[in-house]
Amino acid sequence: MTRPPGGRPSAFFSGPRVNGKIRAREVRVIGDESKQLGVLPLSEALILARQQGVDLVEIAPNATPPVCRLVDFGKYRYEQAKRDKDSKKHQHANKVKEVQLSVKIDPHDLEVKRDHAVGFLCEEMKVKVTLRFRGREMAHTELGFQVVKKFLSEVEPWGLPDRDPQLVGRGINVMLSPLPRNKRAKAPGDSDEVHAAKGVAAAAAAAADGSTAPATPPVPVTNSNTIVVNPFATPDAEEPGAGFANNPLGQIDVS
Repeated sequence: MTRPPGGRPSAFFSGPRVNGKIRAREVRVIGDESKQLGVLPLSEALILARQQGVDLVEIAPNATPPVCRLVDFGKYRYEQAKRDKDSKKHQHANKVKEVQLSVKIDPHDLEVKRDHAVGFLCEEMKVKVTLRFRGREMAHTELGFQVVKKFLSEVEPWGLPDRDPQLVGRGINVMLSPLPRNKRAKAPGDSDEVHAAKGVAAAAAAAADGSTAPATPPVPVTNSNTIVVNPFATPDAEEPGAGFANNPLGQIDVS
């Protein structure tokens, strides 16, 4: 089986095409601050990228014509990775873990189930608590509610139920949501310093997202001469130089 001219098909590329790897004859070019530069031949777009000291990155290969952006490819990958990381922070809240109880559960087993639920809540996951009645246990549903309420009272410092426990069919169901990090008890195994550091990181992340910072007292600083370095500061962009920022074919004349 022969391959099409120009190398492997586009399905084999693991990332966006850059500079000389772009195959389209014409591309729609986007400059700084999302400024539309119109549809240009590929050769002119490459020359324009070289003059500005940046790369020509294909960001929408399926468009007609493909959309390319004039940007430093290293900076583009950094921003893309940062966006992916920020989006994953909120994915845990969509995950639901289930904890199953029973009317005759042993106290030790109940503690184990509680520890599992606390671990899930500390990872920003929701927890679905279910208790199933077997056989004649349906005649004493009040015992099941007692077990569920005891379980909820033990995990209350980490999460609260969305609604009261409900009897559905032959079981009791209730959904737990994690408390905000600034109102949540520290996770088992975490020291006070680690818990405080997580609270500061959560507040900084909320401020970066533009949300209102929680009204909690700041972490006390014992040494007034301590210099706090912002771990969320991004390095300044490098001064654009001559030629592509990432161009293995910079010496080839494409005019």
